[in-house]
Amino acid sequence: MNQPMDPLHLRSAGTSLVVSFDNGEAEVIHWGADLGSTLPDLAILGEPIPHSAVDANVPAALLPQGSSAWRGRPGLRGQRIADGVPGLDFSARLRVVEVQADGSSAVASAAIVQKDPDAGITVTSTLTLHPGGLLELRHTAVNDGTSPFQLDELATVLPVGPDAVELLDLTGRWCRERHPQRRPVQQGTWVRTGRHGRTGHDSSLLFAAGTAGFGNRHGKVWATHLAWSGNHEQFADTVADGRTMIGGSELLGPAEVVLQPGEGYTTPALFAAYSDRGLDGISEAFYSWFRSRPHHVLPAESTGLPAGKPRPVVLNTWEAVYFDHKLDTLIELAESAAELGVERFVLDDGWFRGRRDDHAGLGDWYVDETLWPDGLTPLIEAVNSHGMEFGLWVEPEMVNLDSDVARAHPDWIVGPAALSHKDGGRLPLEWRHQHIIDLVNPAAWQYVFERIDALLGENNIKYLKWDQNRDLAEHGHAGRASVHAQTLAAYRLFDELRKAHPGVEIESCSSGGARVDLGILERTDRIWGSDCNDALERQTIQRWTGVVVPPELVGGHIGPTTSHTTARTHDLSFRAITALFGHFGMEWDVRHVQGAEREELKRFIGLYKEHRGLIHSGRMVRADVPDDSLMLHGVVSDDGASALFAVVSTRTSFAEQPGRIAVPSLDPERSYMVQAIFPAPGDADYARTFTQVQPPAWLPSGAEASGRFLAEVGLPLPVLNPEHALLLSITAV
Repeated sequence: MNQPMDPLHLRSAGTSLVVSFDNGEAEVIHWGADLGSTLPDLAILGEPIPHSAVDANVPAALLPQGSSAWRGRPGLRGQRIADGVPGLDFSARLRVVEVQADGSSAVASAAIVQKDPDAGITVTSTLTLHPGGLLELRHTAVNDGTSPFQLDELATVLPVGPDAVELLDLTGRWCRERHPQRRPVQQGTWVRTGRHGRTGHDSSLLFAAGTAGFGNRHGKVWATHLAWSGNHEQFADTVADGRTMIGGSELLGPAEVVLQPGEGYTTPALFAAYSDRGLDGISEAFYSWFRSRPHHVLPAESTGLPAGKPRPVVLNTWEAVYFDHKLDTLIELAESAAELGVERFVLDDGWFRGRRDDHAGLGDWYVDETLWPDGLTPLIEAVNSHGMEFGLWVEPEMVNLDSDVARAHPDWIVGPAALSHKDGGRLPLEWRHQHIIDLVNPAAWQYVFERIDALLGENNIKYLKWDQNRDLAEHGHAGRASVHAQTLAAYRLFDELRKAHPGVEIESCSSGGARVDLGILERTDRIWGSDCNDALERQTIQRWTGVVVPPELVGGHIGPTTSHTTARTHDLSFRAITALFGHFGMEWDVRHVQGAEREELKRFIGLYKEHRGLIHSGRMVRADVPDDSLMLHGVVSDDGASALFAVVSTRTSFAEQPGRIAVPSLDPERSYMVQAIFPAPGDADYARTFTQVQPPAWLPSGAEASGRFLAEVGLPLPVLNPEHALLLSITAV
């Protein structure tokens, strides 16, 4: 770099990113609040140099380097292998040679090229600051040398403000995904490692740093998400001088990426958002990006389907019939569902050859002739005759040993050995009686593509529930680690099937919520948040899934009265209100829902249809409620004219009455009518919702007040029983 370069300043939606090139590197001077259009001379930011330290300022670089005396995690780790000698070019000294900034569109973007000619490495960083304030960052490393370069890690990181003193990430397990945990920022590195071969039930959808006690609606927050569905790490790295970087990287297995001369590797995208309004501001940035995508939720334009297709009411058959597939029973279920107002009927696991339980059949993607002598056509026609779409469960990446394909092609089964298990190779331990089919093998990939392509081509299927029911343990191809290649092959499978069948929507289900990330969400139209339909568990799961993923992409279903996964029993109103704030559906044998309960369910389905346009387009709002036994969350329309909120009681409170609860985010200058709309006195479980001699004065007929009054004074709540909820409609008058 011969001439001094002006700093790069990207601005959008209250966020600024400033990158300086004064020391030859791409140094991130600021990522946070908008700095306005004018910057001072950045030379004023030169730091003091303490004793016993390198005799220069150490940059918080876009790609931190040991060659610049960065003592935290380096951005690039690798080694050159020349003439059989490993470990060469272990410390790159990358310097900026080119910066290309695009200020001509609404999207602020730039590409920064850094090179080390001696090490033979070029890294190009692309940065895009989207209109809603979401930053997208990727690196591409290219081997310019004449011998192979083994890449061990290429991380995407950003510095956070000095007042970020608290970390929040998410963890969990099967049926308890995405629960928050907090810890103080301390010197050293806090690392969340995912070695599942998929995203993982315990993966942190969001990795955030913020000011002390930041909440839903208050505090500064810097947050990142790594858009990758394979092994990964997310981390906060605080060095001795007090600076903290947060970010993530793909976790590469031994020699998974060895770049031959001229070859390159591109990182998964790191999405990052800053908010000075708490976590709700982070959600706004992510939601804005999701909803601006041309393919968001809707099928491709080439299908000719109308734009703005609403998220249909779904009935999934799993908890209704499990593996017991009988045509007459399923047609009865479809008729009952249609009478309630269901718009999409999804046939779950059990329809293909040899599939009577979960021990056999995976990989044999042919309709079982013994169960379905006329194929799926009679059921599909019955479903369609009631005006419903038909959907089908598949698990294309998995295989049972007890299957025709496994018997014919043992070499298609993933394992740590170069030999197949039939030839003496070792298999990984089974998980749900299944193994993984090796999509890195071109023949195996082609077989899976052709079978799913044929199913979609031969049947009127509008929706696939795409499952993935195990971790990718000891995952290898030809005796070498291959999670990286398998993940890319799975992505290609999704991409090619979508290209071949643009009118088919796909749900990503991975033992419930084990593959929830923006990598898979670029290829699917919905995720299954969890296999747990227990409404109490779902309140937390959906709340923290929704901090990144908007509700129209998160499946939320009413399950049976007593939960399949927890044996906990809940009234219909609590289950329904919980499922409402997502892509709503049912996983329940609704044939047996009769009388007053059926009328209540039917009425609620009508409420969902009435309000889904608001739920799936508005601003998500989560109040900071002092009483932690209560939750208040909802959606406010962009124009502030309408809102829908749920008041949720998760357990008994210390207080004998809940007091007033403030409703945030309404227009302070407008007047609103607040009405409790569900459950209503005529609903089946209304009497069990409250424990009170007399309701608050406003509850029977509603309350009119300004948005300012509702935010500052609020309304007294009724005394809700634990594990019950109340749905509020708020309309400007």
